[in-house]
Amino acid sequence: MAVYGMLRDGRRLLLMRRAGTGYRDGLLSLPAGHLDGGEDAVSGLVRELREELGIEADPHACDLALLMHSAAEDADDAEYLNLFFVVGRWTGEPRIAEPDKCSELRWVDDRELPADVVDEVREALAAIGRGERLALHGWPVR
Repeated sequence: MAVYGMLRDGRRLLLMRRAGTGYRDGLLSLPAGHLDGGEDAVSGLVRELREELGIEADPHACDLALLMHSAAEDADDAEYLNLFFVVGRWTGEPRIAEPDKCSELRWVDDRELPADVVDEVREALAAIGRGERLALHGWPVR
């Protein structure tokens, strides 16, 4: 399971350019990460935001916006449940806290996403914009 955090400043949304992870390196994504064993989704999100951006998110201001069920991408992969949260409050200025995993932070207009946003993140943001609570990614069309 993975958690994603949406930090907003008005119409602006914070994206990170992935680097050095072997997964979608060079593309823009939301701050995100996998849950460690023994932690709930909100605690995992708060930890990931601290590790990746050097901020302290208020766990009471992290609201689930979307559950995305992603199909396995290949035979060596597994299905994923991705939880997308709106982060309403945090302290600190977002910065690249893991330079080995991120090469750029960029505030973008959420109505005009750059072309190089990770596909499932783009789909999730579109689903959230439509008011959906569940999205399916990579599954055959029903």
